[in-house]
Amino acid sequence: MGLSRLAALHGVATSYSPSPDVTVSVPDDTVIAVLAALGVDAGTPEDVRRSLVAAESRSRLLPPTVVVWAGEPLPPALTALPPGSTVTVEPEPAGGPPAPATSWKVPDAASAWKLPGAAEAAPGPAELPPGWTQPPYGVHRVHVRAPDHHEATATLVVAPARVPQPPERTHGFLVQLYSLLSARSWGMGDLGDLADLAAWAGRTLGSGFIQVNPLHAAVPGKPTDPSPYRPSSRRFPDPVHLHVESVPEYGHVHDRATLDDLRQDAAALSEAVLNKGALIDRDAVWELKRQALELIARVPLTPGRRAAYCDFLAEQGQALEDHALWCALAEVHGPDWHSWPEPLRDPRSPGTARARSQLLDRVDLHCRLAWLTATQLADAQRAAEDAGMEVGIVHDLAVGVHPAGADTWAQQGTFAHGMSVGAPPDAFNARGQDWGLPPWRPDALAATGYAAFRGLLRGLLAHAGALRIDHVMGLFRLWWVPEGRPPTDGTYVTYDAEAMLAVLVLEAHRAGSVVVGEDLGTVEPGVREALARRGVLGTSVLWFERDWDGDGRPLAPEKWRQDCLATATTHDLPSTAARLTGDHVTLRHRLGLLTRPLEEELTEDVTGTAEWLALLARLRMLPEGDGNEEAAVRAVHRFLRATPARMTGVWLPDTVGDRRPQNLPGTWDQYPNWRLPIADPEGHPVTLEEIAASPRLHGLMEVLRPPKARTAPPGERPA
Repeated sequence: MGLSRLAALHGVATSYSPSPDVTVSVPDDTVIAVLAALGVDAGTPEDVRRSLVAAESRSRLLPPTVVVWAGEPLPPALTALPPGSTVTVEPEPAGGPPAPATSWKVPDAASAWKLPGAAEAAPGPAELPPGWTQPPYGVHRVHVRAPDHHEATATLVVAPARVPQPPERTHGFLVQLYSLLSARSWGMGDLGDLADLAAWAGRTLGSGFIQVNPLHAAVPGKPTDPSPYRPSSRRFPDPVHLHVESVPEYGHVHDRATLDDLRQDAAALSEAVLNKGALIDRDAVWELKRQALELIARVPLTPGRRAAYCDFLAEQGQALEDHALWCALAEVHGPDWHSWPEPLRDPRSPGTARARSQLLDRVDLHCRLAWLTATQLADAQRAAEDAGMEVGIVHDLAVGVHPAGADTWAQQGTFAHGMSVGAPPDAFNARGQDWGLPPWRPDALAATGYAAFRGLLRGLLAHAGALRIDHVMGLFRLWWVPEGRPPTDGTYVTYDAEAMLAVLVLEAHRAGSVVVGEDLGTVEPGVREALARRGVLGTSVLWFERDWDGDGRPLAPEKWRQDCLATATTHDLPSTAARLTGDHVTLRHRLGLLTRPLEEELTEDVTGTAEWLALLARLRMLPEGDGNEEAAVRAVHRFLRATPARMTGVWLPDTVGDRRPQNLPGTWDQYPNWRLPIADPEGHPVTLEEIAASPRLHGLMEVLRPPKARTAPPGERPA
């Protein structure tokens, strides 16, 4: 009982339910290991008793972080303060003259307090603390002094009730940017290609958004991990995505011969991928771009460009300094900071400070690359907006970072050492999953006012029309797996979802960005409702939308939820053509991934697909007698358009009939994950220019166009 109580006080689960009628106990040694990662000693019964006494005797006037939602009652953290306590709020600096602090005394009827929203009329004096005026949306400091002279200071997050919303209906493309090569690419898709795709799709197809894979900075290495979901840093983008020729200083490089040689080598890389069956080689692309960017960096910045760069450095502050220094140190000592000389493992040590002064030129180079990449991200969003896109670029936030990367080095106190994020066993994976990503410590986040999360979101949202959050359930809880143990021996650790959501809503509000949560798979009861209350859209994938509470058959379009991004597939799932033809089953069979006989898997797959095709036929979305795969793909998207979903996403490879998944979960070397260009049904790569001219694409996108209003003849008023 003592260990269970101690675990509960720190948000560590001692059991979990993989299904409503099943409860699984978590091994004690797992609970002890997770508590240790949270700084709680539970190794012996005596340690448990001592830690329990310390936890239960610890009293605070305020929790480390307090959340206030506009238009909603004040939280118990404020209303339950001792009567007579003095509360002082120091507003967050907003760039101008500092706003004065406000103070009031807690009345006896504290439970009646209510904080008005900006659109509400102020209630009567009895409903508010005397002297209280709502601080602006932001992250402030709140200080409490009780009558018995006890004091406490906390972070106060004041957030609007909901994130910005997309238009009533809009459609757009989902694409893995590296896979989208144009005639000018350097061996993989880049930010120039993204801007061009957005400009074309917005103007020609009336698309409202382009969703891309995470563009986070990768851990360098040979070979580099190609997965965009296992980055070195989620805070800063990877300069491998730069379109070199768009950098303003490119035209002023003196060594034109070397630059021309690099361009020829890049053209050869693209030729190999597009016409010779080669895979996308991120390392080879980066080697060429690195050399070109080093030449470009020698060109002096103009006064205006220099001023813009200095502004960027000031805005990014210590976070960019740390990231650039890690990149410079990794060039010397390798990409795993755990193996660096001891003094360099601490970003704040005197030895690290000396190394920084010795590597000043390289640190500045990496700062400049971050600036150039941010500039081109802004250019892509601007191109989308100029093309009339209501949302624009939808960036993707990975669920975690590589244990050896820049973020874990710079924010060591925020991460739980010796732990990895994953997923518990379920009906689809009896062994569970270990993603190899160290989790954030919920106690460290709260103690710092969620500074790491705020900085991460602010950076990602700076040039985004929307943000997709991978495994959005991680705002509520994550499955922690102790190092060296199988995923089945993990457990859930809870986070302060109220605080995490408040920070998310606040930063999305500041950026004017939509938020989409990837809420597929096992979702804790109440999570989808909590996200919907704050305006976070969900993700609905056609093949998974069934009447699970009823007969299990495909869900009719009118029964789909409205507040979601509806798609036919994702980067981790088969393309629509492969799903319709069963190719995905035979592919997994060839790679030895099936857990049942091939015939059994095929029978189940064919049955499920047939149910969907039958529904499409009944709804007259699939022309009678037209059983070809291209017509079926159009019918699937016609169905998506018939749902009330606010956003409809089209997997760009689906528009040209690509049958290959970009990622096949459960594989490493057996399949070329994250290295395939978009291709036609025969597997021949196609360029952005060919995609834009594809009759198949235009036939598919026609089903997503809203009905056009009748144009009135001259002199006649529209109906």
